[in-house]
Amino acid sequence: MSSTGLVGSSAVMAAGTVVSRLLGFVRSAVFVFALGSQLTGDTYTVANTVPNIVYILLLGGALNAVFVPQLVRGMKSHSDGGKAYADGLLTMTGVALVVLTLVATAAAPLLVRLYSGSSWTAADREVSIQFAYWCLPQILFYGIYTMLGQVLNARGRFGPMMWAPILNNIVAIAAATAFLVAGQVDKTDPSTISSGWIAWLGIGSTLGVAAQAIILVPFVRATGYHYTPRWDVRGLGLRKAADLARWTLGFVAVNQVAFLVVTRVATGLSREAVTAGLGYGVGITPYQNAYLFFMLPHSIVTVSIVTALLPRMSGAAVDGRFRDLVADLSQGLRLSGVAVVPSAVFLGVFGPALLTLLFAYQATSTRDAHYMGLILAGFCVGLVPFTVHHVSLRGFYSFDDTRTPFLIQAVIAAVNIGLIVVVHLTLPLRWETVGLALAFSGSFVVGCALSVATLRRRLGDVDAYRVVRTYVRLAVASGLAGLAAWLVSRPVGWVVDDARLGSLGELVVAAVVMGLGYAWLARRMRVTELTEVLDTVRARLGR
Repeated sequence: MSSTGLVGSSAVMAAGTVVSRLLGFVRSAVFVFALGSQLTGDTYTVANTVPNIVYILLLGGALNAVFVPQLVRGMKSHSDGGKAYADGLLTMTGVALVVLTLVATAAAPLLVRLYSGSSWTAADREVSIQFAYWCLPQILFYGIYTMLGQVLNARGRFGPMMWAPILNNIVAIAAATAFLVAGQVDKTDPSTISSGWIAWLGIGSTLGVAAQAIILVPFVRATGYHYTPRWDVRGLGLRKAADLARWTLGFVAVNQVAFLVVTRVATGLSREAVTAGLGYGVGITPYQNAYLFFMLPHSIVTVSIVTALLPRMSGAAVDGRFRDLVADLSQGLRLSGVAVVPSAVFLGVFGPALLTLLFAYQATSTRDAHYMGLILAGFCVGLVPFTVHHVSLRGFYSFDDTRTPFLIQAVIAAVNIGLIVVVHLTLPLRWETVGLALAFSGSFVVGCALSVATLRRRLGDVDAYRVVRTYVRLAVASGLAGLAAWLVSRPVGWVVDDARLGSLGELVVAAVVMGLGYAWLARRMRVTELTEVLDTVRARLGR
């Protein structure tokens, strides 16, 4: 498949991700408007994040990494097209999901205590625990969504999984909007939110995830696959999937240990900020919202490209076509860079203005939003290494190698934790959450170097010269265009007194100058990947 063909096959996924992410930002903004980005908002953020953490920790990572390659192999090697294999895999995973959901919900008090900072009071934790009881059933629906989505991906249907979260966001936005209109809360005192509204927001969040999963059912049936529960799984080859999942669970575990350290430090900062009278949020809520924006270009471009590539790479590995596999990896890295490199520059430089424009309303002050932008800038330092690392790992997964990614992730987690300790011991309260974002970035700089070096030893030639040359050109084009955008747009913020209007003007000018400058410079430098992306977009718009 050509680069243009790959871009075309990824376009539907990217479009769905764009719409979903935009609605996701609306969702985040509405919840921040309603609960604030300080201590009260953190009690909800912890409770609504824990289901995803538990799911990813114990099952989700294994499903994402193992399902597609194993389903593709089942379709290639089994006479029934892999139906029995898929039925058995879904049945066993479904049982595990139900058990995990019940156990986790019962353990809500322990989970909240684990992920909340030591400075939280008993009243703070009680509010978060009430939220968690309503949110933890999301584990089951996250699992169903992932399983059905991977069945679709293995059959070449990539779009529905990317579009489904739109429904999730719509349901959650409706719940948060109702609270915003009729509810009332003190953003620094969680005890001011009633049990009824806690239930309303928790149920709304969980119903959104349920809708996201259920909407995939008709799309799976349309592929010709009809699930039949299968309890006799002997002889289907599921043991191999279980062995692969073991290493993937270890991968996720070490990753979540680092996130646990981040969460405990960040949630502790929210109560400390209230005690110190800091006046703006520095806890887990601003950290999480900045992370959402950091993930935007990665989710829209890289995930879409890699999702389209992984089944093909797995097939190339099975057939021994290693040259094709290297070509796919190189293609994925170069096409991802077209969007990721300029995004890192733009979000890093103009993040404070962007988040001020989007979040500085209702219970969130201009200072709250500006601080989120500073955290985003810290994340953007590691956006390119994070993306290169993510694509490189798919090379290992295509060979059914989940052990090597685990070992690399263990190093990343150890570096991240070490940097977090340094940040916590050295930086003042007002800069500590920004430091946490920089620690995340630093860990993936190390991880990127390690994953690429290891993959090169495995495959030999990984088209490194071509990839590096493309990224250097993209960096030069993005850097020069970003500098011009900053110089031209900066005076707008000085002229306009209103922070939100000033941010809007600054962003409009910066986007135009940087967008045009980047496109012109990249084309002058003969970055052919950008031309291929633009040609595909133009063709689709014309059609």
